[in-house]
Amino acid sequence: MNVLPSYRIARSLPLALLALSSLGVALAQPRLRLAETTIGPVSVAAGANGPTRTIDATNAGSGTLSLTASSSVPWIAATIGASRTCSVLGGSSCFPVQVALNTASLTRGTYTGIVTVSDPNAIDAPQTITVTVQVGGGVPDSATLYVPTRPGATATTRFFTNSPVQGTPTTTSGGSWLALAFDGASSFAFTLPYVIRATNPGLAEGTYNGAVNITGSSFAGDNKSVPVTLNVTSRPIIALSETRLRLRIAQTAATQSNYINCTNAGLGTLTLADNPVSVSSAAPWLGASRFAGTNFIQIDVNPANLAPGNYSATVTINSNAANGPQTVPVDVQVVPSAAPLVSAGGVVDNATFAGNDELARGTIAAVFGEQFLMTAPTAATSLPLQTTLSGVRVLVNNQPAPVYYASYGQINFQIPFDAPTGLTTVAVERDGARSNLTAVRIANRSPRLLTFGNFPGYGIIVNQDGTYPLPASAGLGAAARPARSGDTLVIYALGLGPTVPAVASGVGAPVSPLAVISPAPGVVIGSNSIAQVDSITPDFVGLTPNFVGLYQINVRVPAQVERGNAVPLYLNFGAQVSNRVNLAIQ
Repeated sequence: MNVLPSYRIARSLPLALLALSSLGVALAQPRLRLAETTIGPVSVAAGANGPTRTIDATNAGSGTLSLTASSSVPWIAATIGASRTCSVLGGSSCFPVQVALNTASLTRGTYTGIVTVSDPNAIDAPQTITVTVQVGGGVPDSATLYVPTRPGATATTRFFTNSPVQGTPTTTSGGSWLALAFDGASSFAFTLPYVIRATNPGLAEGTYNGAVNITGSSFAGDNKSVPVTLNVTSRPIIALSETRLRLRIAQTAATQSNYINCTNAGLGTLTLADNPVSVSSAAPWLGASRFAGTNFIQIDVNPANLAPGNYSATVTINSNAANGPQTVPVDVQVVPSAAPLVSAGGVVDNATFAGNDELARGTIAAVFGEQFLMTAPTAATSLPLQTTLSGVRVLVNNQPAPVYYASYGQINFQIPFDAPTGLTTVAVERDGARSNLTAVRIANRSPRLLTFGNFPGYGIIVNQDGTYPLPASAGLGAAARPARSGDTLVIYALGLGPTVPAVASGVGAPVSPLAVISPAPGVVIGSNSIAQVDSITPDFVGLTPNFVGLYQINVRVPAQVERGNAVPLYLNFGAQVSNRVNLAIQ
């Protein structure tokens, strides 16, 4: 039996895939839209309150919004102002969400709180606004960076300001290795990202000193000299996939696990200590351990016996790295148990996980939120997939959909092949308790190539000998080799739409006759290809036999093809193309 319980699970270990015309639906309800979902980081002087910030909310549906606002922390006061003319969003009127920053009692540091904007009768509600303040300013007091003994190696530390700054770097040893750079355009008003960057010009192992003099900020606390220490080392340098965890969990939920990937940005072999992790005292709700045989750290949060409120602790990761040990703050908000809650925009396809994307009929999707399942995660074990899994259902246009996998914060399910195209709604039901509604747009086809979670940008593609066409730097040994001219590749995808013959929702694809896509798309390989000219006709495009919702494309690599460690590939349906993925070709 071939059930694919999860293509990717949020904040968990990467999973290997292989060992693996109807009218749109009118949304006759109010629909909440926010102009922004982030405030800050806002620099605030110590001992002072920050400026009140405003984010516009509007109604993208019918009827009338009736909004309320609440905060997860006492230093934020959120209120809804009177309706006024909307200048930013598409609605005829806006409700200003006013966020007062009562920060005078906070000590120096960075703080984050959540504002929740609610309307129980609206689609895409509630929504949250993440608010971050930097008490004392965003420019750090000092910076310590580590780079390997390899010319050209770099290391950075990032900070945010609320006005443009200038920086004059100086070094007292090691030559010109230090710089300050603007780190790209910010998507949020008044928030400007900068990096202090160290580049090894060929230095020997040792410690080198410098400073960056910051001037020009409208916030006085950011105008200062920042001492910078550069450590050049031949040892491993530990890099963490998460440097801070912020979690939200219901009182009666099962223990929730999150994972931090520890990788080596330096030289040699990174080795975690025999007892690699420790937890700060007075935090019986927090556990940490090394995931067996890996450099993943498993962080467990158990809300049992915790009252609603905010809790904080730290996890320390010990290793042989030059920059070890590393301390990771863990902030947890415990909330009362309630009905399931779907995050606004939280329904995405399982290939790209891109928000606000169209979902194809028959595709595998993930819905994110909270309180979906209060017990341990569970997965389907037989076909056809059922529409209820451990008391959990997903409703697409109020009709139950086949479910692969369910956990506290994520459900993987199939968009039914007969789902109406256009704008419709998704909800989650747990033991009869129904969630809020969120809007999704469904198309007949929305092709998406699957990618490796642990090799970003590379497609889940298999060579004809069962290896993966990845570069040697992937570190998979004999399990990976670049593709060659004449090889037949198997490319895996979602969202290619209905097949001939048609396959029912939740049912494994047939072996005979094969369920094919007709007409088939072309396969485009190479960065210089012109789709209409250079599309390769595949040998087969259709559903993978015995799997639900999984498509494969079998194609031969032509003799004349671009070669390299990151050659782009995509599907061409003419007016519609897939996302691009990489593969290695020699």
